[in-house]
Amino acid sequence: MPMQTAASITLNSRLSTSPRVRCQAHIRPVTFHAPDCVIYAQGERSRSLYQIEYGAVRIYRLLADGRRQIVAFHLVGETFGFEINETHSFYAEAMVNTGLTTVERAAGGQLNDRLVGVALKAMVRAQEHLLVVGRQSSLEKIAVFLVDLADRQGGTDLIDLPMSRIDIGDYLGLTIETVSRTISKLRDMGIVKLRNARSIEILRPEKLRMLSN
Repeated sequence: MPMQTAASITLNSRLSTSPRVRCQAHIRPVTFHAPDCVIYAQGERSRSLYQIEYGAVRIYRLLADGRRQIVAFHLVGETFGFEINETHSFYAEAMVNTGLTTVERAAGGQLNDRLVGVALKAMVRAQEHLLVVGRQSSLEKIAVFLVDLADRQGGTDLIDLPMSRIDIGDYLGLTIETVSRTISKLRDMGIVKLRNARSIEILRPEKLRMLSN
């Protein structure tokens, strides 16, 4: 899969001119990444954590045979870049136009209480992802995936899909044909409606959750 070098443009985030707000807020630069630009590469030194201000990021590893395994998607408001060692174990890549801010660690590289909670939540999601990939039914896999996206986007019935069908397949261990066929099946069952390639409306959320259990 061809990758572009991440060319980042620093943008100044704007805050209210109120002196009180200026005293309480810390201005952090927002770094722009175009679609398919690498934020960090596998094997690079881990220097920062990142928070998504807008856009979306995929985390993946290239296997020895050249195949790509996506292990996580990160959406607006989420923090990523946690590593056990001093180097990155995965690639991080923007899926759409994405703005990131760096997240400061405490002295000595320690995580504050908020970041510990975020790291634990990411670990639980990674464990749940393993359970999803291990399921036999593609219908169950897609149902779990859509329910998770809906919950992470605020419980909405209109899901934004920043990832492609190929991305979804590489995340769930399915072919692109199986992904497309399964989503079409959910549509034919009256459970979802396809607004466009990147937007799905959940018509029967209770039925979708039943399939995901």
